[in-house]
Amino acid sequence: MPRRKSSRLSLPNLAKRLLRSRKGGFWVVLIAAAIWYVSEVAQRDDYVYAGVPRQTDYARVHNWVHVIRNPGFLVGYSELRRNPLWVAYRLRPVEQKRHLPRPQGFSVDWRTLMRVSHEDYSRSGYDRGHLAPNYAISQLYGRSAQYATFRMSNITPQRPHLNQELWQRLEEVEIDRFARRLGELWVVTGPVFDNRMEYLSSGVEVPDAFYKMIIDLDDRQQPRVLAFLVPQNVRGDEPLDRFVVTVDEVERVTGFDFFHRLPDDVEQRLESSRPHPAWRLKDVARIQPRFKVGN
Repeated sequence: MPRRKSSRLSLPNLAKRLLRSRKGGFWVVLIAAAIWYVSEVAQRDDYVYAGVPRQTDYARVHNWVHVIRNPGFLVGYSELRRNPLWVAYRLRPVEQKRHLPRPQGFSVDWRTLMRVSHEDYSRSGYDRGHLAPNYAISQLYGRSAQYATFRMSNITPQRPHLNQELWQRLEEVEIDRFARRLGELWVVTGPVFDNRMEYLSSGVEVPDAFYKMIIDLDDRQQPRVLAFLVPQNVRGDEPLDRFVVTVDEVERVTGFDFFHRLPDDVEQRLESSRPHPAWRLKDVARIQPRFKVGN
């Protein structure tokens, strides 16, 4: 599969040059301040539970994101990685199914600087993997929201067995089983990168794994979480409960602080907890995908 080291003058290299120059330091600080301001404003967004994910180390420029709002979901997008680093959305039970045909292609998001396109993934061996899912978002938020899920700012490279099988199963379970039985849910999901920094030939960085965290509130309005960490190299038919982790583990591998607006004791308990029996994960761990999609 065409994965390579990037040799072009990329945004990471540009950021390093700015940091080394006397005047460049000012612009780096200004850009970081702008990102921080946009993130703080986004804290009030209805699609995010307990605060927009924030970096734990602002020196890690590859984790700098700018927040992109869409109908139905919010994206934290990295221009350096040409990937969304987190996507947040809110689910509820689907009361009446909409029959919306799948869009034919993926569109450039003109709100991004790098302008990743549909063709940037062609012949790469990787699928264009949704983070905000087409089915759930379109069912709950309508046609314009569905089109937004097909913008490349919501897309990340996923191997076919992951995208078309195991990841699809997770998306089906959260909307068809968990939301139907538990009611309103919040989801935050995204890619995980190691230090190798491998790329498609187009310059899009290839993730090594993906996380998904689903939040539910119990009868006392206390949060409980179900967190997954899934590597790229799955077969696709593994039981979902094989990939259950804690939020603490997701924070360690991503460099983001999630749910930071909760009281400290609640946040600490939530992020170190294992799944509550209310999720009944064993009942759906081996569910089969509804269909395969070649994209």
